[in-house]
Amino acid sequence: MDSSIGKLFLTAADYGMTGIYFKMDDVPESVKNNMKEGRDHPILREAANQLSDYFHGKRREFSVPLSPEGTDFQKAVWNSLLEIPYGETRTYAEIAASIQNEKAVRAVGQANRANRLPILIPCHRVIGKNSKLTGYAGNQVNKKELLLKLEGAL
Repeated sequence: MDSSIGKLFLTAADYGMTGIYFKMDDVPESVKNNMKEGRDHPILREAANQLSDYFHGKRREFSVPLSPEGTDFQKAVWNSLLEIPYGETRTYAEIAASIQNEKAVRAVGQANRANRLPILIPCHRVIGKNSKLTGYAGNQVNKKELLLKLEGAL
């Protein structure tokens, strides 16, 4: 789908969204091998509608079903990200503390990087100490900045 931050490639299974990618090159081969063109897939259609509303300032929360794949630690981090309100940010250290693992700041960063559902699982709302914008899916820090500006967090 086209968006205000560029083209997004959406993937889903029958049970929920599995990925949002900024470039087709970012889609893992294992996902590409199982892809079918499915613009009429109900979850993809709903996700595209909700994302479009978000980019047009009409939506602050998402209700499309998600199906992220990851370790228990990654899922704990991603669940914490889902608690960050629209227009707010948290530091990696605050996320580590929220999952009762204060020393896991770097691991939180790795879990953020492994998030295949950016925007829906708002890893763009996690910033470095001193409010520094660091890392983002596919090394697209400029997209992180655009998303935070869209939400009024910058």
